[in-house]
Amino acid sequence: MKLFQKSIYSLSLILMLGACTEEKLEVEVFETSANGNKLEKLSEFAPKGQSETIRLIPEETYQTITGFGGSFTESTAYLLNNLSKANREKIIEAYFGETGAKYSLTRTHINSCDFSLSNYSYAPVEGDKELANFSIEEDMDDLIPMIKEAMAVSKDGFKILSSPWTAPPWMKDNNDWRGGKLLPEYQETWALFFSKYLDAYKAEGIDIWGVTVENEPLGNNNNWESMHFTPEEMNDFVMNHLGPTLEASGQDVKILGYDQNRDHLKDWVDEMFKNEETSKYFDGTAIHWYASTVDWFPETLQYAHNAAPDKYLIQSEACVDAEVPKWQDDQWYWMKEATDWGWDWAPEHEKHLHPKYSPVYRYARDIIGCMNNWVDGWVDWNMVLDRQGGPNWFENWCVAPVIVDPDQDEVYFTPIYYTLTHFSKYIRPGAQRIGFELSGEDLMVTAAQNPDGSIAVVILNQGSVPKYYELTLGEKSKSITIDAQAIQTIHIPKKV
Repeated sequence: MKLFQKSIYSLSLILMLGACTEEKLEVEVFETSANGNKLEKLSEFAPKGQSETIRLIPEETYQTITGFGGSFTESTAYLLNNLSKANREKIIEAYFGETGAKYSLTRTHINSCDFSLSNYSYAPVEGDKELANFSIEEDMDDLIPMIKEAMAVSKDGFKILSSPWTAPPWMKDNNDWRGGKLLPEYQETWALFFSKYLDAYKAEGIDIWGVTVENEPLGNNNNWESMHFTPEEMNDFVMNHLGPTLEASGQDVKILGYDQNRDHLKDWVDEMFKNEETSKYFDGTAIHWYASTVDWFPETLQYAHNAAPDKYLIQSEACVDAEVPKWQDDQWYWMKEATDWGWDWAPEHEKHLHPKYSPVYRYARDIIGCMNNWVDGWVDWNMVLDRQGGPNWFENWCVAPVIVDPDQDEVYFTPIYYTLTHFSKYIRPGAQRIGFELSGEDLMVTAAQNPDGSIAVVILNQGSVPKYYELTLGEKSKSITIDAQAIQTIHIPKKV
């Protein structure tokens, strides 16, 4: 009997020691979900739903992350000017402060765009080839003050990518804001325009990190400001005019080509990076997501990376387009009810690319899909719009992560805002995407290791039931539950 009791005691001791030495992975879990969580920090996880495993592989590394963020537009800045000081500061902090999304990569427009109050150019005087009358006065009341306020609250700072929608009409063959091409006799003037713009913003204390050559060079059916380039024409302009002009004037700025939808990306990277001469001045490629609400074109993104593996590949614009925002209605943003321009106007053979969709899923799926296919930066469009989805001089209504009612001085942070924050706040510039193994197909996952050694894992559950998964890093693991219709960020602190 004593021998039996001794054996039981020894077995109990072994089990206790085993439990004590079992290594638990230290994590912080933040969740946004259709049931109401908004970056809620979670600590208790009861097993629910089907079990899966996610094994992180930090030694398997991919692209270095440039950043995440949104765009400074005249419409957004104008709306901030019409809010109370408290709400204006609340929004700036929410996007750029330590308590908010900590945006690290942003975009703005050169001259006017559809999300301006009217058409304008910094060079309005016809025939002014030397740009003696160049002025950014149009930006002094709205865009520049907003950027400066963002800079003041951003601890780590952020990069700005600037894009022209069009040259002044007098430089174009159709003398119109919409469509047309740059006249050959104004190529040098248009290149000088970029340099003047960079100098003018620098004089205001704002350094522009990069420029794209032209927003949507394939055009937009002449609906709003645009100017057309073929890949060959853009190459010629950059090789012989823009690149040399910026170089000669000592501008330290990145040049990104293309800047439109992914369905034509292959044609452009083939031309831009076909040899050393064509690729000399291009630092990378900018892309948009409007070719589809469901397909992030992984094969095309892989192709673009392989064409220029040492260049930037940045998603420079995205939004829920052709929709008027839903006010104070969180559930709509989780429902498969949104439509885009293609729902009505896409040709029949492309209709399948434009079904109804959930705005939250579209954002989360696209960012995860982009990251897992070599995209290093992801930029949303307007940061703030009103309840109509404007102001927009063309009445091209869209949705933004933050919607405001200036008349009532009210602010609505939509679920899209929290979705973007899951990436921008926890995956910092200089992070490297790392490998992972996922046992099932129900979850979407991406992961990156930050410069400080911490790891961020973003997980999307589009299903109608919770999922229980085991997250493993080396010999350590953690059992976690993600709610139905939810996005989570798992922050794993730096190893001590």
